Amino acid sequence: MARRRRLLPRSVRYAASLGLVLAAGLGLGLVLAAWLTAKAGDPALYPPAPGAETVTVRLVANAWHSGLLLPREALARAAAEAGAGALVGVTERFGAYPALEIGWGDAGFYRAVPTLDALDWRLALAALFTPGGRPAVLHVVGIADEDALRGAGTVTLHLSRAGFGRLAAALAAAFTLRDGRPVEAGPGLYGPSLFYEAEGRFGLLHVCNHWSAGLLHAAGLPVTPLLDTLPRGLALDLAWRAGARAP
Repeated sequence: MARRRRLLPRSVRYAASLGLVLAAGLGLGLVLAAWLTAKAGDPALYPPAPGAETVTVRLVANAWHSGLLLPREALARAAAEAGAGALVGVTERFGAYPALEIGWGDAGFYRAVPTLDALDWRLALAALFTPGGRPAVLHVVGIADEDALRGAGTVTLHLSRAGFGRLAAALAAAFTLRDGRPVEAGPGLYGPSLFYEAEGRFGLLHVCNHWSAGLLHAAGLPVTPLLDTLPRGLALDLAWRAGARAP
């Protein structure tokens, strides 16, 4: 005689079914939220027209942070064309380097946590959940060898000159100015680098990766803010909607 299967109690089966329904609902809700908050690109700016002059930029990312690697001379030219004298001054400050790595983040966390080993959860939680957000800084690094940064943590993008000009204008607006000049906020984390006081407030709904995505959106790329919260999501978003690729 076959052994009868033991059935789980009805309450357990109900709880399991409810859990599956809630998980499916949450997943569907996230997909819907991503779709509703997605921002279209500007086809007049991106992708560049075939044969048109382009400017190559790279998204540089680690486990939780991303920034942009920009060609210094092209940035200086675009800043001058936009009348952004303060940004021109930053490019001159790092005139010995062919490229600049620029990131934005919480003023306290960014400076105190240079690596994953130094992660302080109290600072992280304060940065994310302080009502009204927290002050921000920009981190600018002079890069002598762009090839040294290529790898799994970079995504290459080819922007139109007009799109890069829009990116430069958005970047210029991110610097806090005093008497028309960027406000230096101390030495940077590595290499030839400086912190600068920045516009905007850091918080859960506007983290460093949203800022990077915002500059790329200014250049004409489509972005999905919900997906862009983490660097890996931003990289996937750029590959999915903008056709970007790793080098």
